[in-house]
Amino acid sequence: MQTVPHPSAFLQPSFVKTLRQTAAAAEKSGKLHPRQLELIYAQRWFKLFVPRDYGGLQLTLPEALHTEESLAWADGSVGWTVTLCSGACWFVGFLPPDVAVRLFHDPEVCLAGSGRPSGRAICTGNGYEITGSWDYATGAPHATVFTVNCVLEKDGAVLRNEDGSPLIRSFWFLKDEVTLTENWQTTGMIATASHSFSVERLRVPSARCFRIDGASAFLKDPLYQYPFLQFAEATLVVNSSGMAAHFMELCHDQLTRKRQAPHSNAPRILLAEQLLEKSRNSWQRDRQSFYAAVQDSWDRLVTEGSVPPDALKAVSNTSRQLAATARKLVDELYPHCGLSAATAGTEINRVWRDFHTATQHSLLTYPTE
Repeated sequence: MQTVPHPSAFLQPSFVKTLRQTAAAAEKSGKLHPRQLELIYAQRWFKLFVPRDYGGLQLTLPEALHTEESLAWADGSVGWTVTLCSGACWFVGFLPPDVAVRLFHDPEVCLAGSGRPSGRAICTGNGYEITGSWDYATGAPHATVFTVNCVLEKDGAVLRNEDGSPLIRSFWFLKDEVTLTENWQTTGMIATASHSFSVERLRVPSARCFRIDGASAFLKDPLYQYPFLQFAEATLVVNSSGMAAHFMELCHDQLTRKRQAPHSNAPRILLAEQLLEKSRNSWQRDRQSFYAAVQDSWDRLVTEGSVPPDALKAVSNTSRQLAATARKLVDELYPHCGLSAATAGTEINRVWRDFHTATQHSLLTYPTE
């Protein structure tokens, strides 16, 4: 099995320098720095999954995951924002071509939104009347389009699926149609600006409704046939992996300074260095398994037309294992990094806070059943 390169192999050093030099200022302002955004637009990172015909990069899933991991390694807020917004731009495959062309011609197109069905869409004669509020819209200040999930209603009653569950559909809004509430107040990932937004009795045409499943895709590229759950698991875990890699590097720097300091405690430092090496090996082992599972699922999708259940389960399992390993190694290494790791304003403290905020996402918290 070919060794998976370090995240640094997928990002130009000048890009890393720009993203890291502006990270503290971005956090202070509460949103991505203008130089970070300029680079994102120039490199079309919000368009990882958008077809070239629409101005995107049209990457395969394995290619995009390496990019997202490298960005999270460079800066957690940038990686997370690109991941969530490019993930929403993946919906391009499920929009009618005339709609997609209109939305994605913008070189600064950015989709933000929420998967929680906290909206109500009342069926009207030629569309819907929508009311709702949605939290945690990563990249909200930069979004040109917002996507949401809503429960459908008609004639005062909730519409239901055959199994009795509420019928849920996805919708998109233009930025001028939503009310943004700047309420993102967390320990880390501050520059993701994951604010809330809402609409009140907004009337939209039927064309604003779309379904996220392979059978409903307008674009027939394999990417839009990949199951959404494993797509989400894979794109989220590479952020945990990238930030953990950054934390390990900063931990190494801390231990080097400790070793060089007068009256250093060499035996204790050696134990910490051995733990760091063990952590690197565990991370690389589980990362290797994860990328192998993703590549296998992708290859089978391309050759067979769908991803078999065993391949999907492998992606889910390796995603959760990599997420668990990343959490474990960061928490075990943290006490060895000294007060600098707990001091506001230091790089290692920001990475630690970003990591622990990002990993609060519940999708990868529990093992698969």
